[in-house]
Order: sequence, then structure tokens, then C-alpha cells
Amino acid sequence: MKCLILGGGGFLGSHLCDALLTYGHTIRIFDRPNLKRFRKFSGDEPVEWFEGDFVNSEDLVRSVSGCDIIYHLVSTTLPKTSNDNPIYDIETNVIGTLRLLEKAKEERVKKVVFVSSGGTIYGIPDEVPIKENHPTEPICSYGIGKLAIEKYLNLYNELYDVDYCVLRLSNPYGNRQNINGSQGAVSVFLNKAMRNEIIEIWGDGSVVRDYIHVNDVVRAMVMILDLNQGDKKIFNIGSGYGKSLNEIVSEINKIIPTMRAPEYSSSRALDVPTNILDISLAKEIFGWVPEVTFEEGLKMTFNWMLSRNVIFNK
Repeated sequence: MKCLILGGGGFLGSHLCDALLTYGHTIRIFDRPNLKRFRKFSGDEPVEWFEGDFVNSEDLVRSVSGCDIIYHLVSTTLPKTSNDNPIYDIETNVIGTLRLLEKAKEERVKKVVFVSSGGTIYGIPDEVPIKENHPTEPICSYGIGKLAIEKYLNLYNELYDVDYCVLRLSNPYGNRQNINGSQGAVSVFLNKAMRNEIIEIWGDGSVVRDYIHVNDVVRAMVMILDLNQGDKKIFNIGSGYGKSLNEIVSEINKIIPTMRAPEYSSSRALDVPTNILDISLAKEIFGWVPEVTFEEGLKMTFNWMLSRNVIFNK
């Protein structure tokens, strides 16, 4: 099939592209202009690279035309900054997705796979691990936007029979993640430790999150491609267990015993105390379970950074 990956040049999208190619699919990557490509493609690899703006309807129409499957990985905001300008969040993410769904309806796209946020969409949990039917009360605009898109996907399915699947991811990490970004604790912390820089932690480090290696995320994305999941459209994708920020630091310290002690600052209002996803539905419906342990994934990420010549101050 011809698969469009919106955000295909990024962390998750690049791994998804590689995986889909191994299964013989044709790929069209859509991403922002002047993005550094994650690798070179050989002449016999069926990959198109489209540059454009997600909120530009002409760019979007051009990218969707002729595609069977759409993977929607694009987000123009981050959880930590989305509350600063909720209007921008709606204008770029929600309205942009509505334009996408209109074109998907016209093109008779077979399925839209949307990457949602299991880390923000539920808000402060009533219980953990969190099941898909848990109340959704996000406390940041980013999560509200993701939830709104889920609702519109369901609407277009009911009205126009546009099939879809929502994958509510926990906190992915691994190779190709931005090591200098403002999110992605595992990669950012590991990078700072390797450079002998101080890891900065919001709060006392007790915040617990569900971290999952990118290889496991991509397996779920590929497995869902041909699945007829019936009325089950939403799946949590996580490790099923949690680690605090302090525990992450402790695991990194096992690899880099010379790392500096972290520094702590005031906690943030957008950080829920704990978020661990119940992943039993994905196992039941399409047989997916995570395979990479946190310790294995951390070592893999460390080795990747070494291969990329990240400065390592022993």
C-alpha cells in the first residue's frame, strides 16, 4: 500500500518509514521544509519526500492524493508550552486535522492512524494503570487538542465511513530522538550525563511516567495497518509499568558512574503525579506486547549516542 507519514522525518516517523519499507510498502513522507533528512534513500527504495506546512491546505491536499493509509504524527505544539497559546494549538493542530480528514474522505483513504497522547489525554488518573475507558480530563491544551482530534476521527467514521485507529502513546524514547529538546527525559538526561552536564529536574523527581522504546511503538504501528479492529478504535501503547525521574537517573548512573548529581527546581502545574498505561487491550485485540526492557532500551540509546559521536566525558 501507499502510506503517507505526516511527520515522517521526525523521531517516530523515521523509524516507521524504515519498518514499512521492510514490509514492501510505498512511502510518502510529509514534513516541514528544510528538515535535515534522517538518512539517504537508495534509488530503488519507493520513498517520496514532500515538504510543506501542515496548516497549508494546498500542501496537505498534495500530500494526501493517491495514498491508501495516513499516519498522522504531526503536532505543532508541546505539552509544556501549549497552555501559553491555546488558540494556536486549535488553529494548527485541530483545524489542520479537519482539513486532512476532508481530503481523506474525498480520496477514500483506507485508514487514518493517529498518534495521540496517553501521557496527557487522561489528566490526573483516578487509578493506575490507566485503561482506555478511563475519564479523559487533560490539564493542558495539548491533551485537549489530541482528544478533540480523536472525537473528529470518530465523527468522520460515523458520517463518512473513514476508518481510523488511535494509538495513545506513553513516553517513547530511543535512537534519533532529539537529545537537546525540552521533552524526552530519557534521551535528554542521558545526553547531559554523557557530557558531564547537570541534569535539571522539575519537582523532587518523584513524577512517574510510562517509558516505551521506539522499536516497540513502531511494531504496534505496523501491526495495526492491516487489522480490522471492528469497534475497537483506541489503544494504549506503553510499557505497562512506570519509572520515576529519580529512577531514570539511577539507571543512567549504572552506565555512567561518573555522572554529576541532578539539580531540582519547582514542580510544574502541567505534570500529573503518575501516568502508567494499561496495555491489555492491544494484547487482546492484535497480540501486541512490548519486547524491549527499559534497561535494554537505555543501553541501546547510549550506544547510538556513542555511534553519533556524542561527547562522552568519562
